[in-house]
Amino acid sequence: MQFYFIRHGQSTNNRLWDLTGSSDGRVHDPDLTEMGKAQAHALARFLAQTDLPLSVKGHDRQNRAGFGITHLYTSLMVRAVATGAIVARALRLPLHAWEDLHEEGGIYLTDAETGARVGLPGQDRAYFETHFPELVLPASFGPAGWWNRPFEEYDQVPARAERFLNDLIVRHGGTEDRVAVISHGGFYNQLLKVLFRIGREDGWFGLNNAALTRIDFLPQQVNLVYLNRLDFMPKELIT
Repeated sequence: MQFYFIRHGQSTNNRLWDLTGSSDGRVHDPDLTEMGKAQAHALARFLAQTDLPLSVKGHDRQNRAGFGITHLYTSLMVRAVATGAIVARALRLPLHAWEDLHEEGGIYLTDAETGARVGLPGQDRAYFETHFPELVLPASFGPAGWWNRPFEEYDQVPARAERFLNDLIVRHGGTEDRVAVISHGGFYNQLLKVLFRIGREDGWFGLNNAALTRIDFLPQQVNLVYLNRLDFMPKELIT
């Protein structure tokens, strides 16, 4: 299995942080900015290249012959679904929801008076069906919002990352599948640290908006092929 981790395009919260260095005024489930949409389209065009003239023999570690993505999954946070929908249309693939791909903390806002981080419902089935018809929701997804629980504490995230990896192997391990997921920078760090047995506080893996990371799951080992790939992105769109 080839596994591609993709961060969503720039969100309104990302732009807020870039402009102010603060989370004051963040929204609980931000959408993409116009920059983020442009990043997603650039990513989608790159992933859709399948008619490259170059003949590649052996290992194609830079995907010079294209990607051939076979499965596409997304977090249920709006910025990820919006990115994934653009990619799904370009690749002519269904976009499947995978709840465990969400960002650290879940859907929440911070109470201005107490500082408590309060969990919120998240978007419901009707919202996704109206705005993102490409998205395939699980049959168990009810009419209420998908989150509907307290803030996810930091020490809860590694177990979720471990669960995602186990489920990924059950679905696609030992196959020739090429699996892409649209997710988030914080979860990316937790996932890599769990996968490669790195201490939770031992540094940070930078990941730009709409950047690619490729990991190959082989029968006897796991190979990190590249991190934070962004050579396809016009420089004016890099955030």
